Amino acid sequence: MDVRRASEVCESVADAVGDAVICDREFLETILVGFVGRGHVLLEDVPGTGKTLTARSVADALGLSFSRIQFTPDLLPADVTGTHVFDEQEGTFEFTEGPIFANVVLADEINRAPPKTQSALLEAMEEGQVTVDGDTHALPEPFFVIATQNPVEQEGTFPLPEAQVDRFLVKTSMGYPDEADETELLRRRAARETTTPSVDAVLERETVERLREVPESVHVEADLLEYMVEIARSTRTDARVEVGVSPRGTQRLFEAARAYAAISGQEFVTPDDVKRVADPVLTHRLVLTPDATVDRIEKADVVSSVLESVPVPTVD
Repeated sequence: MDVRRASEVCESVADAVGDAVICDREFLETILVGFVGRGHVLLEDVPGTGKTLTARSVADALGLSFSRIQFTPDLLPADVTGTHVFDEQEGTFEFTEGPIFANVVLADEINRAPPKTQSALLEAMEEGQVTVDGDTHALPEPFFVIATQNPVEQEGTFPLPEAQVDRFLVKTSMGYPDEADETELLRRRAARETTTPSVDAVLERETVERLREVPESVHVEADLLEYMVEIARSTRTDARVEVGVSPRGTQRLFEAARAYAAISGQEFVTPDDVKRVADPVLTHRLVLTPDATVDRIEKADVVSSVLESVPVPTVD
């Protein structure tokens, strides 16, 4: 599959999801960057904006299996990964797969589960496998996690550790629809008999697998590599930042830029592509200083100022 075909495929997926979910096109593109870039997505938004519907619609449009895990304070790691169950007839223990064994997994309100359960996702997100009682089990391919958390209600939650947050390729939010979109939401509801819309598959599994290989063929000039490194390193020297972007974050910026270029139908990455993905890729990786937090400095403002301060290379 070439980049032109990849762009057409992503366009069809975004159109299918957009028919079911009222949201900005840029939001859908960010989720596709996470998927095509072989990463995972963290959605932070208030309840009722359509996060669950978005995750299910993406899975349906891609023609992939979907599983939803509702994270709660009493959720155990085995409830996520699976466990061994004793078979009385055979006299042996058989492994029963947990809900994480799906192509697209929605980790709903992930910050409501205790750290031990949150960490059950670490190996899965990084290695594409889970280890239970010493036995390693491969997860389905492709494996894509969309996790959600509520930024408003923090009582009874367990903030995600930095190691967990760093595993997400991008972090984004839907936000409230404008008046016209919210009216369109009601029009669509009036036109169907079910409470939630459905999405038909527009891709086959083989096409999905080829789609995720396309970014590997996207060219990145040496000057752009240095540009991305300089952006990441500048976050580490910013006075408002206590912990800047890690080397893993630099690599994720590279991967996201290539994925966005592929989605856009480009055979090479441009500085504008890097700028487009910088906010969703880098913002959640920053840890601000206590003074910056007290002064209500936004992480997005830090990324924005870094992009303004780093010289942009000229790419032919």
